[in-house]
Amino acid sequence: MENYLSELFVRDLIKLKDELLKFNDEANIWKTTNGITNPAGVLTKHLLGNLNHTIGTIIAKNEYVRNREYEFTIEPILREKLIAEIEATITVVKNTLNNIDQAILDDTYALEMIGKNTTTFYLTFFYGHFTYHLGQINYLRRILEA
Repeated sequence: MENYLSELFVRDLIKLKDELLKFNDEANIWKTTNGITNPAGVLTKHLLGNLNHTIGTIIAKNEYVRNREYEFTIEPILREKLIAEIEATITVVKNTLNNIDQAILDDTYALEMIGKNTTTFYLTFFYGHFTYHLGQINYLRRILEA
């Protein structure tokens, strides 16, 4: 089945990788500026944790275990490791969403947060969440490396 959500998530995971590669100074991936709480590295860990949990654990039922607290620690990781984690997440997204049955997309999602219940709704919700943070990473990179 062709799945446009898969295509969108993969496209923006590639954009996330490109954003990290555009940092001229790798140390800036772990820095913020006035009024900004989370550096690009933390936002990247959070996005990957969210997708691996949402698509990997809940939909694909793989063995990924999310550590949300870790996602928000400012513990620098090499850019190369973040890129490898993005590539691994792309594989999870493709393998899961490109082969998903429409019945699963129409089914009740395992997590109820905002009164909606289909898997398609939550994947769309999390796609918006992803793009929001991707924009923050882009903005932060441009400010730190102006």
